[in-house]
Amino acid sequence: MSKLSPNFSLSELTKSQTAERKGIINSPNADEIYNLRLLAENILQPIRNKFGSFIVSSGYRCPELSIAIGSSENSQHCKGQAADFEVAGVDNYELAKWIEANLNFDQLILECYTGGNSGWVHCSYVENGRKETLTYDKQNGYRHGLING
Repeated sequence: MSKLSPNFSLSELTKSQTAERKGIINSPNADEIYNLRLLAENILQPIRNKFGSFIVSSGYRCPELSIAIGSSENSQHCKGQAADFEVAGVDNYELAKWIEANLNFDQLILECYTGGNSGWVHCSYVENGRKETLTYDKQNGYRHGLING
């Protein structure tokens, strides 16, 4: 098991039920593993240190997997630069606000949030990132900033 940070492994950030069901080999190359390490060290591990254990619902996705789930082969997930996650017992809006105030990130998206523990948080990391914040829901699409409700 290859460790990316004290609490995150490569297998954890490449695991996909869809890939397993469809027989897709979801294996990152060396550059993508390097990006996953930066993501784990700069985003995921600090969140773990602050809020405790949590599960990444989507980390690295090879282009074939990304297309299979209805996303794009241009997604930052395909470069090993992004993860989707929730922290049990923590409101996703509050989690996103904490990330915005405390971490250096590229893009932070509060996705499908309707209050409480709905939706999830998407966060990407690249060195010298944009620090762009967005909120996404099916009714309004993407909007700038973190919007509560």
